Amino acid sequence: MNKKHILVTNDDGFDAVGLKHLVEALESIARVTVVAPASNKSACAHSMTLTHPLRFKSFGDDKYFLEDGTPTDCIFLGLHTLLGENKPDLVISGINIGSNMGEDITYSGTVAGAMEAVLHDVPAIAISQVLDDKVKEIVDIWDYSLAKKSILDIVAKILEGEFPLGKRKLLNINIPPCTIDECRGIKITKAGYRNYGNDYRTYHDPKGNEFHWIGLHPLIWESDDKRCDFEAIKDNYVSITPIKLDLTSYDDIEKLTQWMEK
Repeated sequence: MNKKHILVTNDDGFDAVGLKHLVEALESIARVTVVAPASNKSACAHSMTLTHPLRFKSFGDDKYFLEDGTPTDCIFLGLHTLLGENKPDLVISGINIGSNMGEDITYSGTVAGAMEAVLHDVPAIAISQVLDDKVKEIVDIWDYSLAKKSILDIVAKILEGEFPLGKRKLLNINIPPCTIDECRGIKITKAGYRNYGNDYRTYHDPKGNEFHWIGLHPLIWESDDKRCDFEAIKDNYVSITPIKLDLTSYDDIEKLTQWMEK
């Protein structure tokens, strides 16, 4: 029996520790092809490169990075040039270093890789390892066992059965910053509401020209809904959120129609 085929990408770059752990976990149950950005593309969202050519470079068997490419580029070109008619059974984007919860999914290059896949009718998962202040200092040696076990269990369930969602929908998984023993299980969640700050720094270069550097906002959210991804992670649950690409606010169609008729 032929092994199932998984196409993998990320937004932290082809040499990121999370990607290495993801590939290591998946190679035990499937053939894995990697197409990842050459460098970190965090927060690039669902951007596609249209202004200059892109080139693949190999860094191992079935492993490629795309020079100056985004996760969207990686999946688009990976599907249509490298794989052609041989569509993979699944696309997985990650393991991202840091959370992708709430509205952060709109910024996320990791989630965008999965978005691009489902646009081309390939089931997809985005997976992220949430960090706390303790983990941030040891990200390269952090024990990714919980993330690896979680994705392996979920992928095995999919490959042995079916993908649980319909067209243009993906699974967004976030892993709590705890050990396997500390994890309390899995929760199916909704995307929460994150509160954003204004963290940035203003500097001057040696010629006196002003420039700005956007920082990382603290992980603060509206905690009145216990069903959300933030609350699950806080309570040491793996969070799985079904995401759809249709952003239409259906509840407001009639309201907007009436407003236009006034």
